[in-house]
Amino acid sequence: MAVMPRLARSFFARPTLQVARELLGQRLVHVANGVRLAGRITETEAYIGQDDLACHARFGLTPRSQVMFGPPGRAYVYFTYGMHWMLNIVTEAEGFPAAVLIRALRAEEGLPVMLARRGAHGPAHLADGPGKLAQAMGIDKALNGHDLCARGAVLFVERAPAVPASRIKCGPRIGLNHTPEPWKSKPWRFYEESM
Repeated sequence: MAVMPRLARSFFARPTLQVARELLGQRLVHVANGVRLAGRITETEAYIGQDDLACHARFGLTPRSQVMFGPPGRAYVYFTYGMHWMLNIVTEAEGFPAAVLIRALRAEEGLPVMLARRGAHGPAHLADGPGKLAQAMGIDKALNGHDLCARGAVLFVERAPAVPASRIKCGPRIGLNHTPEPWKSKPWRFYEESM
């Protein structure tokens, strides 16, 4: 598969909803132990500022959320439910806490490694959730704060053809059981309609 140019910091230094939508179809890459693991992003969720009661930044600047307050294009990786790592990419201007959760991807490179990590037998449901994605791609707390836009980055996003607008759907974010309205129902999840 052809290696494409990486997304620059300017891509992430924009409104979060725009970034979340335009990340669909782009290729997430993690180079681990000399092996390229990559896949097309098929689902994202936006988390925007301290007013967003579903966002970790709602509590202000904390040790957990401090990466969100940093420059755009950094990985915000956190542990949830006592079992899953989640990958987010920081967006907007430094000092304004916002990020896009990468919820799912379609694996394209490094499939044997990803299948072994997941204990899976095929690519069908290999990375169709944020915890599965992080496990398959080998993403954990060691990558929290990683600069995806740095020259030597091992985790980055490559430019790929955009998903046509007609195939992009949106809906409420998932798993926000204790989040009050209107934040629980904000249509800030974007996903590619199955072909």
